[in-house]
Amino acid sequence: MFEQIVSIERMEEAVNLFGSFDENIKLIEREYSVTMTLRGSEIKIQGEAEQVSAAARVVAALLMLASKGEILGEQNVRYAISLVSEGKEDTLAQLAGNDCICITAKGKPIKPKTIGQKKYVEAIRNNTVVIGVGPAGTGKTYLAVALAVAAFRDKQINRIIITRPAVEAGEKLGFLPGDLQSKVDPYLRPLYDALFDMLGAEAFARYQERGNIEVAPLAYMRGRTLEDSFIILDEAQNTTPEQMKMFLTRLGFGSKIVVTGDVTQIDLPDGRKSGLVEACNVLKNVEDIDIIRFSEKDVVRHQLVQRIVKAYEKYEDVKRSKAENGKGKGNNK
Repeated sequence: MFEQIVSIERMEEAVNLFGSFDENIKLIEREYSVTMTLRGSEIKIQGEAEQVSAAARVVAALLMLASKGEILGEQNVRYAISLVSEGKEDTLAQLAGNDCICITAKGKPIKPKTIGQKKYVEAIRNNTVVIGVGPAGTGKTYLAVALAVAAFRDKQINRIIITRPAVEAGEKLGFLPGDLQSKVDPYLRPLYDALFDMLGAEAFARYQERGNIEVAPLAYMRGRTLEDSFIILDEAQNTTPEQMKMFLTRLGFGSKIVVTGDVTQIDLPDGRKSGLVEACNVLKNVEDIDIIRFSEKDVVRHQLVQRIVKAYEKYEDVKRSKAENGKGKGNNK
């Protein structure tokens, strides 16, 4: 049985580290099969030498975050564990400090929670056009909306425009009740939710009435030049190359564009190429355009979402490998 001691400078950091009902510490204990005990200003970690060492590194990384005022939860702990497994726990220091994007209507600060998210936020701040590609739950749209609201509050832009293609995924628009707006609203609901969270329902309605905020299907963008605006194209994997080009060329002076999408969830009819996939290839070396790619490690939803994303990635890799092997055998005949 190996033993290692980690010192704690302030008791409030220990409370933060342990979490509600010691849930953070229990998670580390399960992950590394160790026992952790708080004695005064020290945490004693016992178990196999290698596992104890890894657990101690996770604890040290989390204590560093706690010392910077971060409230620790399951997501922080699992992210620290993943970084320690790669020997990259030192990068966690990049997330410490006051990098608040904006405050929600309920007073909650919005900050990047992973290194991938931080790179994404910095890319949006430093470039005119940013394309964020990655799986569900990585905060692509939510962070973009937060940055748009922050820019609007600081009077850097006059309008927030958020759009997405109304691509049917198993249900026809014509089958839905109501007028055109009622038909497209279900496709735009996630965007409304993010804006409600940032601004509150009343403020959102007021700004929308004034024309400061616009949430509309992508087809409504055609023929316009959008100036002094923060423009977000969500679910961009469901655009055609023609739609993507049309959208990107709406850019006017004083505006920013953020394009988000997940290339593993394309709902276009078979045979249609995704505009997002093409844009990533065409624009990868264009100045003032940055492309940020998220991985399953950047997922900040329920832990099971991360596992689902990883399982699908593994499945697609196996399928791709089989297809390539099949082609190779065919060529040898």
